[in-house]
Amino acid sequence: MYAMILDDKLEFQWAEVPTPERKENEVLIEVHAAAVNRADLMQKDGCYSSPPDWPAWCGLECSGTILEAPENSRYKKGDKVCALLGGGGYSQIVAVPEGMVLPVPENLTMEEAAAIPEVWCTVYLNMMKEAGGIKENDVFFVQAGASGVGLAAIQLAKFYGAKVITTISSEEKALAVKKAGADIIVNYRKESLKEVLEQNPPDIVLDCVAGENMGECFKQMKFCGRWIMIASMTGGMTRIDLEQVWRKRLKLIGSTLRSRTSSEKTELLQSMEKELWQAFSSKRLATNVYAVLPIAEVEKAHNILRTSRNIGKVVLTFR
Repeated sequence: MYAMILDDKLEFQWAEVPTPERKENEVLIEVHAAAVNRADLMQKDGCYSSPPDWPAWCGLECSGTILEAPENSRYKKGDKVCALLGGGGYSQIVAVPEGMVLPVPENLTMEEAAAIPEVWCTVYLNMMKEAGGIKENDVFFVQAGASGVGLAAIQLAKFYGAKVITTISSEEKALAVKKAGADIIVNYRKESLKEVLEQNPPDIVLDCVAGENMGECFKQMKFCGRWIMIASMTGGMTRIDLEQVWRKRLKLIGSTLRSRTSSEKTELLQSMEKELWQAFSSKRLATNVYAVLPIAEVEKAHNILRTSRNIGKVVLTFR
């Protein structure tokens, strides 16, 4: 089979690699599409390798059809599925623990399904597990609302009845997050985020931006607020008033999905399927695919994310 590997110079190369052999608890998937994530950009830059036991090339989520499955599996050859991966999605075939595979929701294309596992599992993990759950009338703030994670987080927060604040950088992105359900939209290039949070103290924050301004915003949280860090796109240094932390019983939580065990990911995916799959099928929740490109245009796909042009997900196809 072929995969889009990274060579010694960290350049993409469509190269022949060994076809994976299915282990006892795994399924083999013929990949139809793989979504691009910022973790892929970090891996391309040489600073975020695949975990042990996963292929060395990029790709954290995919959709496709079952080639092989265990004898007593819920899946059979030809079933349409999507999967959460530790790596290796940029290839024609992947081997995945069965628990990290889910059926494609009804009424979704394969490209739409490929955009679900990594982003929605990240959002579900942090809002429902790390934050202890989000409930009606909570105030929820998510950075970068027009990103794949941002649009998913806005929808999930509204799904559970929360009030949503988010940041954007253009009027086009403002329209997209408003359509997703955002209540308060902050153009960080023109408005003061600190002032908005002073007037609307959040219960839960999902932050992929960080940077110097984070500390000033952190202290605007409500009593017992939870601020969850999943990345630090604008830098990892800030100043935090620790007195605010203990006086208001605030929680600063660091979180990643990729390093979690297959059993942890299986549990998350099973919960997601039970709670959200019907909402995807009915289009109450949307995967927000921004662009679909062939795998040969992987550099172009990465560049869309690097320049933050995307509103939602970028998906690579193999057919």
